[in-house]
Amino acid sequence: MKETNESKYIQQHLANERTFLAWIRTAIAIIGIGFLTTSLHYNSLQENPVQDKIALTISGVSIVIGLAVIIGSTLHYYRTRKHINTQTFVSADAFIKMMAVVATIVLLFVTVYFFSLR
Repeated sequence: MKETNESKYIQQHLANERTFLAWIRTAIAIIGIGFLTTSLHYNSLQENPVQDKIALTISGVSIVIGLAVIIGSTLHYYRTRKHINTQTFVSADAFIKMMAVVATIVLLFVTVYFFSLR
């Protein structure tokens, strides 16, 4: 019965999978921003303890946020899958708002870091 129910909504399930993969790519990009910032910082010839702390903070926060996005998107994928099968789909308003806040936080950290280079 489960396969019949899922095959009835193939397009919705495929769209859900594409959305999940987009969130995974987003998480990888967020983590990459942290590594890039840290790498650029430590490859520069400047030594500044404040900038070192900012660079390490950006890296740590990016890793934590990236992992949170992976966990959140996985939970969201399975919740959406269930809602598609039971025809009780609800949009992801809270998840979208949370990701907007997360992206803003990462951007603020990177901005503070780049302004501290001057």
